[in-house]
Amino acid sequence: MVIGIVVVTLIAFLVIDLLIRISLKKLEESRIIKERRKALDIGLKLNIADEARSLKRVHVKEPKARILAVDDEEIVLDSFRKILVLAGYSIDTVENGSEALMLVKKNNYDFVFTDLKMPQMDGIEVTKAVKHLRPDIDVIVITGYATIESAVETMKYGAMDYVQKPFTEDELVEFVNRSLIKRQDRIEREIKPSVHLITPTEKEDASMHKINVPAGVFFSPDHTWGSIEINGLVRIGIDDFAQKLIGKIDQIILPPIGQKIKMGEPLFSIKQESRKAAFLSPVTGEVKYVNTRLLDNVNLIKKRPFEHGWICYVEAANLKDELNNLKIGPDAASWYKNEIDKYTEMVKKVSSMQKDSASEAADEKSIDYYQMDDRLWDEFTRSFLHSH
Repeated sequence: MVIGIVVVTLIAFLVIDLLIRISLKKLEESRIIKERRKALDIGLKLNIADEARSLKRVHVKEPKARILAVDDEEIVLDSFRKILVLAGYSIDTVENGSEALMLVKKNNYDFVFTDLKMPQMDGIEVTKAVKHLRPDIDVIVITGYATIESAVETMKYGAMDYVQKPFTEDELVEFVNRSLIKRQDRIEREIKPSVHLITPTEKEDASMHKINVPAGVFFSPDHTWGSIEINGLVRIGIDDFAQKLIGKIDQIILPPIGQKIKMGEPLFSIKQESRKAAFLSPVTGEVKYVNTRLLDNVNLIKKRPFEHGWICYVEAANLKDELNNLKIGPDAASWYKNEIDKYTEMVKKVSSMQKDSASEAADEKSIDYYQMDDRLWDEFTRSFLHSH
């Protein structure tokens, strides 16, 4: 009987707690909507014609992003303001391309939405100008059904995407939210990696932008690592630099136990879809153990790679002499900084070769550090994994 009362009381408590949380969430959402409606009302009454004659600006607290919309149809701009402000975005709107470019020069925006068909300066010209002035701003083209082909063409000039009008409120909000996620993902990939030297009192940094370098581990110029165990065996794996830049690994091909290997010879391989990359052994010796857990869970390479993501153990035959070819501690950290710079230059070179003209060559701000196409993969494996 007592147990039953306790159970009923506990369930009642959980239900009441859930209802309170739901009520508080709804109250908070209501408060935010009222705050945004007020911002919309105030913003439309502000006199900011000194910046641009047709400018209307609405700023919300802690916006998801800041947007500039340009369209010669006032009804479209009205829709943008009303819909996106309530969705949590700050927005400026103007009615022509020249005013939009004036604002781009003076303000920081995350997105510029531009109508494709406008007098004097059309959406293609706006796209080209914005990407020239501020390549960090993402441009989205507003188009009708009849001009979709032209809207797609603007993507050759740097536009991220296009949105087709007419659109419903839900369609526009969903589209902008998706575009924001795409932008944030691109920005994440453009962050240059940095080196994190791990001392005995520190832990690995899980960030994809940090290259972990444990102080007691030896590193090969071909981006494998070796840790000398108490029994004298060398535990070997893929270093943080290679596995983070390569990204997803679909399969690991382990070496056979008993294999005799020389330093600089292929020891194991990884597969990513149809691509394959071989990793060279940092030492000479015989393979004694392999990490068969990787066959069922290859992601262990990325989860604490220096503990759970090791590939194999090798009984070294010439360790004393071969350690001179490996790097450790601060020397390894310094070397990795040079490797990051080398990789940056390689990506610039490959990217510029793929552009239509030298004027569109990539600079460091537009480098995608974590997305390899086939050409970059081939260059990476040749220059970094097989450097001997």
